[in-house]
Amino acid sequence: MEPIELSLPWPPSVNTYWRINPQGRKPGMLISREGREYRAEVAARVMLARASARITDLIRLTVELYPPDGRRRDTDNVLKAIFDALEFAGVYADDVQIHELHVIRQCQERPGHVDVRVEPLGLSIDTWRGGCRG
Repeated sequence: MEPIELSLPWPPSVNTYWRINPQGRKPGMLISREGREYRAEVAARVMLARASARITDLIRLTVELYPPDGRRRDTDNVLKAIFDALEFAGVYADDVQIHELHVIRQCQERPGHVDVRVEPLGLSIDTWRGGCRG
């Protein structure tokens, strides 16, 4: 399977991606409106690129971050929304499949974007776990 390359919009930080839902049948955390809109936009771009392959093997994920401005940002607060949106869009089955992660922070570019490359490693999770007995 060929690598999947996508250019995505700048994601909401994890601080705004989740909201507390104190009411309803299941109190707890839920994805905010901003988070749902981001997931929908990523899904649309994945569809346009015909990249919803639902990879089931372990993957190498390369993420290039082009922030929209010069503000200080924690890289890990940006990544979770990207992982969740790629899973939601059907690129891979679960972000537990990310075996290698490469993150490169680039110079700012308005309005900000993220370039991702998803490469199947041809190794199933079960096969890999079998080789990690201690």
